[in-house]
Amino acid sequence: MINEKVIIAGFGGQGVMLMGQLLSYAATDKNLNTLWFPSYGPETRGGTANCSVTISESLVNSPVISTPDSIIIMNKPSLDKFQPKLKKGGNLFLNTTLVKDVKVRDDINVFEINANTIAKDLGNVKVANMVVLGAYLAVTKIFSEEEVLNILKQKFTGDKAKLIEINRAALEAGRLAL
Repeated sequence: MINEKVIIAGFGGQGVMLMGQLLSYAATDKNLNTLWFPSYGPETRGGTANCSVTISESLVNSPVISTPDSIIIMNKPSLDKFQPKLKKGGNLFLNTTLVKDVKVRDDINVFEINANTIAKDLGNVKVANMVVLGAYLAVTKIFSEEEVLNILKQKFTGDKAKLIEINRAALEAGRLAL
């Protein structure tokens, strides 16, 4: 039975909300129940941002996630805030380009992804979010890269369509980074 609760967190401008939306839209496409709940700090770009996504075969009753199954962390302040909430045995996806030399719990699964460096090597540091999302998809197997890419193709139309290929490459690079 599918029942995944994930918190995605980082600075504004890192694509945190897009990751959450893609997961939520992919759930909708598979006729699953889902809820995407954004939260912003006082600034948009550069301030803190996080979102909660619940994906379930049963009804989703609340946007609040007190004990997530997984957390995707794009910066150090987000790790400090959300790591204590992660359930025992949960999955921590860590952008190690920006989060270095930190203490992580020993009762969780930690996946370190040098996301910004990988994205820069692909030619656009802005796809670091897709690198981490690719790792998340590879571990959780909740959706395939292709299912998420299909949502991206629906969202990125017109001038943004040219970004689909680099996002595809970033998803794949995240999977291969594990």
